[in-house]
Amino acid sequence: MADRAWEEHERAVDRLASSYAAIPRGEPVRLAKQTTNLFRARTASAAPGLDVSGLTGVIEVDPHPADGPPTADVQGMCTYEDLVDATLPHGLVPHVVPQLRTITLGGAVTGLGIESTSFRNGLPHESVLEMDVFTGAGEVVTTRPGDDLFDAFPNSYGSLGYATRLRIALEPVPAYVALRHLRFDDAGLLTKTIEEITATREHDGQPVHGLDGVAFAPGEYYLTLARWTDGMSLEPSDYAGQQVYYRSIRERDTDLLTMYDYLWRWDTDWFWCSGAFGAQHPLLRRLWPRRLRRSDVYMRLLHLDRRFAIADRLDRRAGRPLRERVVQDIEVPVDRLPEFLDWFDAEVGMRPVWLCPLVAKRSWATYPLEPGTTYVNVGFWGTVHVGPDAVDAPRNRAIEAKVHELGGHKSLYSEAFYDRDTFDDLYNVAHLTEVKRRYDPDDRLTTLYDKAVRSR
Repeated sequence: MADRAWEEHERAVDRLASSYAAIPRGEPVRLAKQTTNLFRARTASAAPGLDVSGLTGVIEVDPHPADGPPTADVQGMCTYEDLVDATLPHGLVPHVVPQLRTITLGGAVTGLGIESTSFRNGLPHESVLEMDVFTGAGEVVTTRPGDDLFDAFPNSYGSLGYATRLRIALEPVPAYVALRHLRFDDAGLLTKTIEEITATREHDGQPVHGLDGVAFAPGEYYLTLARWTDGMSLEPSDYAGQQVYYRSIRERDTDLLTMYDYLWRWDTDWFWCSGAFGAQHPLLRRLWPRRLRRSDVYMRLLHLDRRFAIADRLDRRAGRPLRERVVQDIEVPVDRLPEFLDWFDAEVGMRPVWLCPLVAKRSWATYPLEPGTTYVNVGFWGTVHVGPDAVDAPRNRAIEAKVHELGGHKSLYSEAFYDRDTFDDLYNVAHLTEVKRRYDPDDRLTTLYDKAVRSR
């Protein structure tokens, strides 16, 4: 079976190369895929896209290699949902499993993924052992840590090429996850606790394998401590049914989930964003099919809203100010977290927000976090009524400036508004350009600035 999977993979790469050759010079080179987890629009193009239809699976899982950790060879367009379905029967999962089912492994590596294990395992690209990249020169290059292409690839968003195959390290996991929800009234104590858990990987004598949190309101902060376990102290909860996971954080001190349900605990309700579509209303939730309670369904509904401007029309009819969409993930050093939360409450006022500590294992050229330093990812996704100035994105611009002031960085999966010089400085574009010149000498691929800021 493994030999056949490798043969099919090679045929899929050949189809990708053929589709690349069919794109006229001067036309943008893009993936021909139907779904996305990006929150920024793209300039429309009539040019054909890259055929990645055969690059969506797991090639091989090796639970017991002769040397080193368990591994999986995975195609670049494979979703984490399909990846986990292949590894979990072996009692294994990727080191970091981003929150949403349809995020692809290649997308999480060329972009940035994060989850509750990031305080000990870093970001998804840090457990990649090698990968094949289809470059702007139309070639497949196998690259490993320490190579210029490999080290510049994270946060390049396709400006250096697309991963066709990735070999990643896996880690063993048990059947269940025990949760503790700790409440904090003071952001300083919250920060201190994050620092202590990150340093010791335990709390009150118990190991901590996963760590994230939610800020529900000023003075109401929670950390959720996850502990891998084989024992069942109570019946596992089911948050893919009538109950809503994020509400349980406020309602109970402890909980138990299967490993599978823990990995996708945020996906069922797209964190808390499903409420915008009525999916958290008890009656509508009973009528909403369980299989359709998932982030990609809500994303399609969001695209319909954007296409027909439904929310904007309702606001105008009700006399409400124009909305600004504020959908961002940022990282700030842990000691600056209280300052950012206080500023965010005063200037933006969006709640709740997600908190996820992370520690990068090494320096990465295009997203230069300080290795060994604890950062906290703050995720906020929604809209703010700002009036006629909304078209100028004042809240988003203010967030960018504040994050820069605090020594942090912003992920680029959503809209960005930096001027060119600031962007080039923050994301080390000079080095990225040097690497791009080597692997894309004819400039077939769109630059990172054009992708992230100009939406090309």
